[in-house]
Amino acid sequence: MKKITILIACCLLLGLQAEGQNVSSLRDSLAKATDILAYHPDSIDLRLKKVGWNIRLEQWQYAKDDLDKVLMLQPTSIAGLYYRAYVNEKLNRLHFARLDYQNLLVLVPGNYQAQLGLALLNEKDKHLTEAYDGINSLIEQYPDSASAYAARAGMEQERGMTELAAYDYGEAFRKDTTQTDYLLNRMDLLLKLGDRNAVEKDLRLARQHGVADGILVSYRRRLKLLKN
Repeated sequence: MKKITILIACCLLLGLQAEGQNVSSLRDSLAKATDILAYHPDSIDLRLKKVGWNIRLEQWQYAKDDLDKVLMLQPTSIAGLYYRAYVNEKLNRLHFARLDYQNLLVLVPGNYQAQLGLALLNEKDKHLTEAYDGINSLIEQYPDSASAYAARAGMEQERGMTELAAYDYGEAFRKDTTQTDYLLNRMDLLLKLGDRNAVEKDLRLARQHGVADGILVSYRRRLKLLKN
């Protein structure tokens, strides 16, 4: 099964158009950003752009160092707190990531991305009650959010709450039918539940939404074994 992991797309949110770039071109872009920043060391915008390149290259410590400088220059920088929370999590500094998300929510109460990031962080850090309460609250606030339902489904799946997870993946797909991984995850769970009719319906639905037959082969094989 292709697991759903909901990651914060920091670079996209920074407006970086680097799709398809190889490591060499990314390093060239980073070098240029570093050179320009040397002439404007107090520019928050330039430093955040450099952070974006560091993140794309998975240079987490360099990114954190620059984000520390951003927040020293501007302690209420929403972008700085948001990206540093992400980078701190990558560095396994979970306590500091949590603080950044919490401080961001003080500045922007109800912010969707910060609430989602905090809920997923709590799940990763085994603060299970806080994680589930947080994601339930997020869904109440944003009932049309596919990613929130998918995040809750992932939590439920990890906890063996198979029926609930299948339902939430279904809701996620209903709200965003472009994300066929939600549908594939639901099929996987329905197979575990032994719901043949539902799996057959999802197979037809998957084909209607352009999922390649090669991807569906394993699901059909499992369905056939289930029938036997």
